[in-house]
Amino acid sequence: MKTFEKDLIRSIFFLALPAILEMALHTMLGVADTIMISRLINTEALSGSGYANQIVFMIIFIFSSFNIGAIAMISRAYGEKNHQRVNLVANQNTLLNIILGIIIATLSYLSHVFIFSIFDITEAVLRYAVDYYVIITWGLPFMFVSFALSGNLRGIGDTKTPMLVVAFSNILNIILNYVLITGVWIFPEMGIKGAALATSISRLLGAGAFIVILTTSRELLRLHLKAMKLTREIFRRLISLSLPGAIEQLFMQTSFVAVGIIISKLTTLEEAAFRILLSIESISFMPAVGISIAAATLVGQALGEKNIPKALNTSYIASIMALIWGLFIGGTLILFPGPILLLFTPEIPLIEISIGAMIAAGINQPFLNPSIVLTGALRGAGDTQTVLKLVTLRLWIFFVPLTYLFVMIFNLGIKSMWIAETLSFVLFIPILLNRIKGLEWTKIQA
Repeated sequence: MKTFEKDLIRSIFFLALPAILEMALHTMLGVADTIMISRLINTEALSGSGYANQIVFMIIFIFSSFNIGAIAMISRAYGEKNHQRVNLVANQNTLLNIILGIIIATLSYLSHVFIFSIFDITEAVLRYAVDYYVIITWGLPFMFVSFALSGNLRGIGDTKTPMLVVAFSNILNIILNYVLITGVWIFPEMGIKGAALATSISRLLGAGAFIVILTTSRELLRLHLKAMKLTREIFRRLISLSLPGAIEQLFMQTSFVAVGIIISKLTTLEEAAFRILLSIESISFMPAVGISIAAATLVGQALGEKNIPKALNTSYIASIMALIWGLFIGGTLILFPGPILLLFTPEIPLIEISIGAMIAAGINQPFLNPSIVLTGALRGAGDTQTVLKLVTLRLWIFFVPLTYLFVMIFNLGIKSMWIAETLSFVLFIPILLNRIKGLEWTKIQA
Protein backbone atom coordinates (compact mmCIF):
# COMPACT_ATOMS: atom_id res chain seq x y z
CA MET A 1 0.00 0.00 0.00
CA LYS A 2 1.33 3.43 -0.97
CA THR A 3 2.25 5.95 1.73
CA PHE A 4 -0.36 8.53 0.65
CA GLU A 5 -3.08 5.84 0.83
CA LYS A 6 -1.99 4.95 4.37
CA ASP A 7 -2.08 8.63 5.27
CA LEU A 8 -5.59 8.97 3.83
CA ILE A 9 -6.84 5.93 5.74
CA ARG A 10 -5.34 7.35 8.92
CA SER A 11 -6.90 10.77 8.32
CA ILE A 12 -10.33 9.27 7.58
CA PHE A 13 -10.16 7.04 10.66
CA PHE A 14 -9.15 9.78 13.10
CA LEU A 15 -11.79 12.16 11.74
CA ALA A 16 -14.49 9.50 11.69
CA LEU A 17 -13.89 8.03 15.17
CA PRO A 18 -15.03 11.08 17.21
CA ALA A 19 -18.08 11.46 14.94
CA ILE A 20 -18.98 7.79 15.52
CA LEU A 21 -18.56 8.19 19.28
CA GLU A 22 -20.74 11.33 19.14
CA MET A 23 -23.54 9.36 17.46
CA ALA A 24 -23.14 6.58 20.02
CA LEU A 25 -23.58 9.19 22.77
CA HIS A 26 -26.82 10.38 21.15
CA THR A 27 -28.05 6.77 21.00
CA MET A 28 -27.15 6.20 24.66
CA LEU A 29 -29.07 9.34 25.62
CA GLY A 30 -32.10 8.06 23.73
CA VAL A 31 -31.91 4.74 25.59
CA ALA A 32 -31.47 6.53 28.94
CA ASP A 33 -34.44 8.81 28.22
CA THR A 34 -36.60 5.81 27.34
CA ILE A 35 -35.67 3.91 30.51
CA MET A 36 -36.07 6.92 32.84
CA ILE A 37 -39.40 8.10 31.45
CA SER A 38 -40.89 4.60 31.42
CA ARG A 39 -39.68 3.71 34.93
CA LEU A 40 -39.95 7.07 36.69
CA ILE A 41 -43.26 8.13 35.13
CA ASN A 42 -45.33 5.59 33.13
CA THR A 43 -45.84 4.01 29.71
CA GLU A 44 -48.31 6.72 28.60
CA ALA A 45 -45.61 9.33 29.21
CA LEU A 46 -43.14 7.23 27.22
CA SER A 47 -45.60 6.97 24.34
CA GLY A 48 -46.34 10.71 24.48
CA SER A 49 -42.67 11.67 24.44
CA GLY A 50 -42.18 9.23 21.56
CA TYR A 51 -44.79 11.01 19.43
CA ALA A 52 -43.27 14.40 20.32
CA ASN A 53 -39.75 13.24 19.48
CA GLN A 54 -40.96 11.82 16.17
CA ILE A 55 -41.81 15.39 15.14
CA VAL A 56 -38.62 16.85 16.66
CA PHE A 57 -36.39 14.30 14.92
CA MET A 58 -38.01 15.06 11.58
CA ILE A 59 -37.27 18.76 12.15
CA ILE A 60 -33.68 17.89 13.11
CA PHE A 61 -33.04 15.73 10.04
CA ILE A 62 -34.49 18.26 7.61
CA PHE A 63 -33.16 21.53 8.97
CA SER A 64 -29.75 20.36 10.22
CA SER A 65 -29.10 19.72 6.52
CA PHE A 66 -28.75 23.49 6.12
CA ASN A 67 -25.20 23.02 7.45
CA ILE A 68 -24.19 20.83 4.49
CA GLY A 69 -23.38 23.92 2.44
CA ALA A 70 -21.35 25.45 5.26
CA ILE A 71 -19.22 22.31 5.67
CA ALA A 72 -18.54 22.21 1.90
CA MET A 73 -17.64 25.92 1.80
CA ILE A 74 -15.54 25.93 4.99
CA SER A 75 -13.60 22.79 4.07
CA ARG A 76 -12.94 24.21 0.58
CA ALA A 77 -11.72 27.55 2.00
CA TYR A 78 -9.63 25.72 4.60
CA GLY A 79 -7.96 23.70 1.84
CA GLU A 80 -7.27 26.95 -0.01
CA LYS A 81 -5.75 28.35 3.22
CA ASN A 82 -8.25 31.22 2.94
CA HIS A 83 -8.78 31.62 6.69
CA GLN A 84 -10.66 34.90 6.32
CA ARG A 85 -13.33 33.15 4.21
CA VAL A 86 -13.44 30.26 6.71
CA ASN A 87 -14.44 32.74 9.42
CA LEU A 88 -16.87 34.67 7.23
CA VAL A 89 -18.73 31.51 6.19
CA ALA A 90 -18.71 30.09 9.74
CA ASN A 91 -20.09 33.26 11.31
CA GLN A 92 -22.75 33.79 8.66
CA ASN A 93 -23.79 30.14 8.89
CA THR A 94 -24.17 30.60 12.65
CA LEU A 95 -26.40 33.66 12.18
CA LEU A 96 -28.48 31.81 9.58
CA ASN A 97 -29.02 28.94 12.02
CA ILE A 98 -29.98 31.33 14.85
CA ILE A 99 -32.64 32.91 12.62
CA LEU A 100 -33.80 29.50 11.39
CA GLY A 101 -33.94 28.12 14.94
CA ILE A 102 -36.10 30.98 16.21
CA ILE A 103 -38.49 30.68 13.26
CA ILE A 104 -38.81 26.89 13.53
CA ALA A 105 -39.24 27.03 17.33
CA THR A 106 -41.99 29.66 17.01
CA LEU A 107 -43.84 27.79 14.26
CA SER A 108 -43.49 24.49 16.15
CA TYR A 109 -44.96 26.03 19.30
CA LEU A 110 -47.85 27.75 17.51
CA SER A 111 -48.78 24.65 15.48
CA HIS A 112 -48.55 22.00 18.20
CA VAL A 113 -52.34 21.61 18.51
CA PHE A 114 -52.66 20.88 14.78
CA ILE A 115 -49.60 18.61 14.76
CA PHE A 116 -50.92 16.27 17.42
CA SER A 117 -54.45 16.24 15.99
CA ILE A 118 -52.97 14.11 13.18
CA PHE A 119 -52.24 11.22 15.56
CA ASP A 120 -54.94 8.81 16.72
CA ILE A 121 -53.89 8.60 20.39
CA THR A 122 -55.59 8.48 23.78
CA GLU A 123 -56.29 11.62 25.82
CA ALA A 124 -53.62 10.70 28.39
CA VAL A 125 -50.93 10.13 25.76
CA LEU A 126 -51.93 13.36 23.98
CA ARG A 127 -51.58 15.35 27.21
CA TYR A 128 -48.10 13.96 27.83
CA ALA A 129 -47.09 14.56 24.20
CA VAL A 130 -48.19 18.21 24.27
CA ASP A 131 -46.59 18.92 27.67
CA TYR A 132 -43.31 17.44 26.47
CA TYR A 133 -43.32 19.01 23.00
CA VAL A 134 -44.12 22.58 24.10
CA ILE A 135 -41.11 22.68 26.44
CA ILE A 136 -38.85 20.92 23.92
CA THR A 137 -39.54 23.71 21.40
CA TRP A 138 -37.91 26.20 23.81
CA GLY A 139 -34.59 24.46 23.26
CA LEU A 140 -34.74 24.32 19.45
CA PRO A 141 -32.88 27.64 18.83
CA PHE A 142 -29.99 26.43 21.01
CA MET A 143 -29.95 23.10 19.18
CA PHE A 144 -29.68 24.94 15.85
CA VAL A 145 -26.76 26.98 17.20
CA SER A 146 -25.02 23.73 18.19
CA PHE A 147 -25.65 22.28 14.71
CA ALA A 148 -24.05 25.34 13.12
CA LEU A 149 -21.00 25.45 15.38
CA SER A 150 -20.48 21.69 15.15
CA GLY A 151 -20.68 21.88 11.34
CA ASN A 152 -18.25 24.80 11.27
CA LEU A 153 -15.71 22.81 13.29
CA ARG A 154 -16.12 19.72 11.10
CA GLY A 155 -15.39 21.87 8.07
CA ILE A 156 -11.86 22.51 9.36
CA GLY A 157 -11.44 18.85 10.32
CA ASP A 158 -12.26 19.09 14.04
CA THR A 159 -14.68 16.29 14.98
CA LYS A 160 -13.27 15.90 18.51
CA THR A 161 -14.63 19.15 19.97
CA PRO A 162 -18.26 18.45 18.91
CA MET A 163 -17.97 14.97 20.46
CA LEU A 164 -16.74 16.41 23.79
CA VAL A 165 -19.51 19.03 23.88
CA VAL A 166 -22.13 16.37 23.14
CA ALA A 167 -20.70 14.20 25.94
CA PHE A 168 -20.98 17.13 28.38
CA SER A 169 -24.52 17.98 27.22
CA ASN A 170 -25.77 14.38 27.34
CA ILE A 171 -24.36 13.62 30.80
CA LEU A 172 -25.98 16.82 32.05
CA ASN A 173 -29.26 15.80 30.40
CA ILE A 174 -29.31 12.44 32.18
CA ILE A 175 -28.56 14.03 35.58
CA LEU A 176 -31.22 16.71 35.09
CA ASN A 177 -33.70 14.06 33.93
CA TYR A 178 -33.55 12.35 37.32
CA VAL A 179 -33.53 15.62 39.29
CA LEU A 180 -36.45 17.24 37.47
CA ILE A 181 -38.60 14.16 36.82
CA THR A 182 -38.57 12.95 40.44
CA GLY A 183 -37.92 16.19 42.34
CA VAL A 184 -34.59 16.26 44.19
CA TRP A 185 -33.55 18.76 46.88
CA ILE A 186 -35.10 22.17 46.10
CA PHE A 187 -36.43 21.09 42.72
CA PRO A 188 -40.13 20.15 42.36
CA GLU A 189 -41.32 16.87 40.89
CA MET A 190 -42.17 17.79 37.29
CA GLY A 191 -42.69 14.41 35.60
CA ILE A 192 -42.74 14.56 31.80
CA LYS A 193 -42.28 18.34 31.86
CA GLY A 194 -39.08 17.78 33.84
CA ALA A 195 -37.76 15.41 31.17
CA ALA A 196 -38.44 18.01 28.48
CA LEU A 197 -36.94 20.83 30.56
CA ALA A 198 -33.82 18.73 31.19
CA THR A 199 -33.37 18.33 27.43
CA SER A 200 -33.89 22.05 26.74
CA ILE A 201 -31.48 23.12 29.51
CA SER A 202 -28.80 20.69 28.30
CA ARG A 203 -29.20 22.04 24.75
CA LEU A 204 -28.84 25.60 26.07
CA LEU A 205 -25.67 24.76 27.98
CA GLY A 206 -24.30 22.69 25.09
CA ALA A 207 -24.70 25.69 22.77
CA GLY A 208 -23.11 27.84 25.48
CA ALA A 209 -20.11 25.51 25.64
CA PHE A 210 -19.64 25.77 21.87
CA ILE A 211 -19.86 29.57 22.06
CA VAL A 212 -17.30 29.78 24.88
CA ILE A 213 -14.88 27.56 22.94
CA LEU A 214 -15.28 29.53 19.71
CA THR A 215 -14.94 32.95 21.33
CA THR A 216 -12.02 32.30 23.69
CA SER A 217 -9.76 29.46 22.59
CA ARG A 218 -9.72 29.49 18.79
CA GLU A 219 -7.56 31.46 16.41
CA LEU A 220 -8.48 29.89 13.08
CA LEU A 221 -12.22 29.72 13.70
CA ARG A 222 -13.71 32.39 15.97
CA LEU A 223 -17.16 33.85 16.46
CA HIS A 224 -17.38 37.62 15.94
CA LEU A 225 -20.60 39.63 15.97
CA LYS A 226 -19.25 41.91 13.23
CA ALA A 227 -18.55 38.91 10.98
CA MET A 228 -22.15 37.66 11.38
CA LYS A 229 -23.50 40.26 8.97
CA LEU A 230 -24.93 38.34 6.01
CA THR A 231 -23.34 39.04 2.64
CA ARG A 232 -25.15 38.27 -0.61
CA GLU A 233 -22.44 36.03 -2.10
CA ILE A 234 -21.97 33.79 0.95
CA PHE A 235 -25.68 33.70 1.82
CA ARG A 236 -26.60 32.66 -1.72
CA ARG A 237 -23.93 29.94 -1.77
CA LEU A 238 -25.02 28.62 1.63
CA ILE A 239 -28.64 28.38 0.49
CA SER A 240 -27.87 26.97 -2.98
CA LEU A 241 -25.67 24.22 -1.50
CA SER A 242 -27.77 23.48 1.59
CA LEU A 243 -31.34 23.67 0.29
CA PRO A 244 -31.03 20.51 -1.86
CA GLY A 245 -29.80 18.67 1.26
CA ALA A 246 -32.83 19.83 3.24
CA ILE A 247 -35.20 18.81 0.43
CA GLU A 248 -33.41 15.46 0.19
CA GLN A 249 -34.03 14.86 3.90
CA LEU A 250 -37.67 15.88 3.50
CA PHE A 251 -38.14 13.25 0.77
CA MET A 252 -36.19 10.71 2.83
CA GLN A 253 -38.20 11.25 6.01
CA THR A 254 -41.53 11.16 4.15
CA SER A 255 -40.43 7.92 2.45
CA PHE A 256 -39.85 6.40 5.90
CA VAL A 257 -43.31 7.57 6.94
CA ALA A 258 -44.75 5.95 3.80
CA VAL A 259 -42.96 2.67 4.54
CA GLY A 260 -44.18 2.86 8.14
CA ILE A 261 -47.75 3.19 6.88
CA ILE A 262 -47.26 0.16 4.60
CA ILE A 263 -45.81 -1.90 7.47
CA SER A 264 -48.72 -0.84 9.71
CA LYS A 265 -50.97 -2.96 7.47
CA LEU A 266 -49.27 -6.05 8.93
CA THR A 267 -49.92 -7.57 12.36
CA THR A 268 -49.10 -5.79 15.62
CA LEU A 269 -46.37 -8.36 16.28
CA GLU A 270 -44.76 -7.72 12.89
CA GLU A 271 -44.94 -3.96 13.42
CA ALA A 272 -43.22 -4.31 16.81
CA ALA A 273 -40.53 -6.48 15.19
CA PHE A 274 -40.08 -3.85 12.49
CA ARG A 275 -39.42 -1.14 15.11
CA ILE A 276 -36.81 -3.30 16.85
CA LEU A 277 -35.06 -4.04 13.56
CA LEU A 278 -34.96 -0.33 12.71
CA SER A 279 -33.25 0.33 16.06
CA ILE A 280 -30.65 -2.36 15.34
CA GLU A 281 -30.05 -1.04 11.82
CA SER A 282 -29.65 2.55 13.05
CA ILE A 283 -26.78 1.37 15.26
CA SER A 284 -25.25 -0.80 12.52
CA PHE A 285 -24.49 2.01 10.08
CA MET A 286 -23.10 4.53 12.61
CA PRO A 287 -19.48 3.90 11.49
CA ALA A 288 -20.46 4.60 7.88
CA VAL A 289 -22.02 7.92 8.88
CA GLY A 290 -18.81 8.81 10.73
CA ILE A 291 -16.71 7.86 7.69
CA SER A 292 -19.09 9.92 5.53
CA ILE A 293 -18.51 13.00 7.72
CA ALA A 294 -14.74 12.49 7.42
CA ALA A 295 -14.97 11.98 3.65
CA ALA A 296 -17.04 15.15 3.18
CA THR A 297 -14.48 17.23 5.09
CA LEU A 298 -11.41 15.73 3.40
CA VAL A 299 -12.90 15.91 -0.11
CA GLY A 300 -13.75 19.58 0.41
CA GLN A 301 -10.26 20.33 1.71
CA ALA A 302 -8.61 18.44 -1.16
CA LEU A 303 -10.62 20.43 -3.71
CA GLY A 304 -9.58 23.62 -1.93
CA GLU A 305 -5.96 22.49 -2.34
CA LYS A 306 -6.69 21.90 -6.08
CA ASN A 307 -5.70 18.27 -5.47
CA ILE A 308 -8.31 16.38 -7.48
CA PRO A 309 -6.53 12.98 -7.27
CA LYS A 310 -6.59 13.28 -3.47
CA ALA A 311 -10.32 14.11 -3.51
CA LEU A 312 -11.01 11.12 -5.78
CA ASN A 313 -8.87 8.74 -3.71
CA THR A 314 -10.56 9.94 -0.52
CA SER A 315 -13.95 9.06 -2.01
CA TYR A 316 -12.81 5.59 -3.08
CA ILE A 317 -10.85 4.72 0.07
CA ALA A 318 -13.62 5.93 2.38
CA SER A 319 -16.24 3.89 0.47
CA ILE A 320 -14.00 0.78 0.63
CA MET A 321 -13.67 1.27 4.40
CA ALA A 322 -17.47 1.46 4.60
CA LEU A 323 -17.80 -1.66 2.43
CA ILE A 324 -15.46 -3.60 4.75
CA TRP A 325 -17.55 -2.49 7.72
CA GLY A 326 -20.74 -3.42 5.86
CA LEU A 327 -19.42 -6.93 5.14
CA PHE A 328 -18.43 -7.38 8.79
CA ILE A 329 -21.63 -6.08 10.40
CA GLY A 330 -23.77 -7.69 7.68
CA GLY A 331 -22.15 -11.06 8.34
CA THR A 332 -22.73 -10.59 12.06
CA LEU A 333 -26.45 -9.90 11.56
CA ILE A 334 -26.78 -12.91 9.23
CA LEU A 335 -24.89 -15.37 11.45
CA PHE A 336 -26.18 -14.28 14.88
CA PRO A 337 -29.71 -12.89 14.47
CA GLY A 338 -31.14 -14.64 17.54
CA PRO A 339 -28.56 -13.52 20.13
CA ILE A 340 -28.65 -9.93 18.82
CA LEU A 341 -32.45 -9.80 18.97
CA LEU A 342 -32.35 -11.15 22.54
CA LEU A 343 -30.54 -7.96 23.55
CA PHE A 344 -33.61 -5.98 22.50
CA THR A 345 -36.51 -8.23 23.50
CA PRO A 346 -37.02 -11.41 25.56
CA GLU A 347 -40.22 -12.34 23.67
CA ILE A 348 -39.63 -15.52 21.64
CA PRO A 349 -42.50 -14.98 19.12
CA LEU A 350 -41.11 -11.51 18.39
CA ILE A 351 -37.61 -12.92 17.87
CA GLU A 352 -38.85 -15.72 15.61
CA ILE A 353 -40.74 -13.35 13.34
CA SER A 354 -37.74 -10.99 13.15
CA ILE A 355 -35.00 -13.46 12.13
CA GLY A 356 -35.79 -13.52 8.39
CA ALA A 357 -35.88 -9.73 8.24
CA MET A 358 -32.64 -9.54 10.25
CA ILE A 359 -30.91 -11.72 7.65
CA ALA A 360 -32.31 -9.49 4.87
CA ALA A 361 -31.00 -6.44 6.75
CA GLY A 362 -27.59 -8.12 6.98
CA ILE A 363 -27.50 -8.72 3.23
CA ASN A 364 -28.32 -5.02 2.75
CA GLN A 365 -25.35 -3.78 4.83
CA PRO A 366 -22.59 -4.04 2.16
CA PHE A 367 -24.77 -1.87 -0.10
CA LEU A 368 -26.11 0.57 2.49
CA ASN A 369 -22.79 1.56 4.08
CA PRO A 370 -20.79 2.48 0.94
CA SER A 371 -23.74 4.47 -0.43
CA ILE A 372 -23.81 6.57 2.74
CA VAL A 373 -20.13 7.42 2.24
CA LEU A 374 -20.32 8.08 -1.51
CA THR A 375 -23.19 10.54 -1.07
CA GLY A 376 -21.27 12.15 1.80
CA ALA A 377 -18.23 12.65 -0.44
CA LEU A 378 -20.37 14.32 -3.10
CA ARG A 379 -21.95 16.60 -0.49
CA GLY A 380 -18.48 17.58 0.69
CA ALA A 381 -17.72 18.67 -2.87
CA GLY A 382 -20.91 20.75 -2.93
CA ASP A 383 -22.65 18.38 -5.38
CA THR A 384 -25.84 18.43 -3.33
CA GLN A 385 -28.20 18.73 -6.30
CA THR A 386 -27.00 15.44 -7.79
CA VAL A 387 -27.39 13.70 -4.44
CA LEU A 388 -30.92 15.13 -4.10
CA LYS A 389 -31.94 13.83 -7.54
CA LEU A 390 -30.41 10.37 -7.11
CA VAL A 391 -31.64 9.79 -3.55
CA THR A 392 -35.16 10.98 -4.39
CA LEU A 393 -35.33 8.70 -7.44
CA ARG A 394 -34.02 5.74 -5.42
CA LEU A 395 -36.53 6.28 -2.63
CA TRP A 396 -39.69 7.13 -4.54
CA ILE A 397 -39.26 5.27 -7.84
CA PHE A 398 -37.82 2.05 -6.40
CA PHE A 399 -37.68 1.75 -2.59
CA VAL A 400 -41.22 2.76 -1.56
CA PRO A 401 -43.06 1.15 -4.54
CA LEU A 402 -41.07 -2.10 -4.17
CA THR A 403 -41.79 -2.20 -0.44
CA TYR A 404 -45.51 -1.83 -1.19
CA LEU A 405 -45.30 -4.55 -3.87
CA PHE A 406 -43.49 -7.03 -1.61
CA VAL A 407 -45.76 -6.39 1.40
CA MET A 408 -49.17 -6.05 -0.21
CA ILE A 409 -48.85 -8.29 -3.31
CA PHE A 410 -46.21 -10.91 -2.50
CA ASN A 411 -46.91 -11.04 1.27
CA LEU A 412 -43.21 -11.14 2.21
CA GLY A 413 -43.81 -9.44 5.57
CA ILE A 414 -41.36 -7.13 7.30
CA LYS A 415 -38.36 -8.41 5.33
CA SER A 416 -39.91 -6.59 2.35
CA MET A 417 -38.37 -3.25 3.32
CA TRP A 418 -34.81 -4.58 3.36
CA ILE A 419 -35.25 -6.56 0.13
CA ALA A 420 -36.59 -3.41 -1.54
CA GLU A 421 -33.78 -1.29 -0.10
CA THR A 422 -31.09 -3.72 -1.28
CA LEU A 423 -32.50 -3.78 -4.82
CA SER A 424 -32.67 0.02 -4.88
CA PHE A 425 -29.01 0.24 -3.79
CA VAL A 426 -27.96 -2.29 -6.47
CA LEU A 427 -29.31 0.17 -9.04
CA PHE A 428 -28.15 3.29 -7.18
CA ILE A 429 -24.50 2.53 -6.37
CA PRO A 430 -23.27 2.10 -10.00
CA ILE A 431 -24.79 5.51 -10.84
CA LEU A 432 -23.05 7.04 -7.82
CA LEU A 433 -19.72 5.48 -8.79
CA ASN A 434 -20.14 6.73 -12.35
CA ARG A 435 -20.75 10.24 -11.01
CA ILE A 436 -17.61 10.02 -8.85
CA LYS A 437 -15.55 8.69 -11.77
CA GLY A 438 -16.80 11.43 -14.13
CA LEU A 439 -15.21 14.16 -11.94
CA GLU A 440 -17.91 16.74 -12.79
CA TRP A 441 -18.35 17.24 -9.03
CA THR A 442 -14.78 18.57 -8.79
CA LYS A 443 -15.77 21.62 -10.89
CA ILE A 444 -18.54 22.83 -8.55
CA GLN A 445 -17.84 26.15 -6.84
CA ALA A 446 -18.21 26.20 -3.05
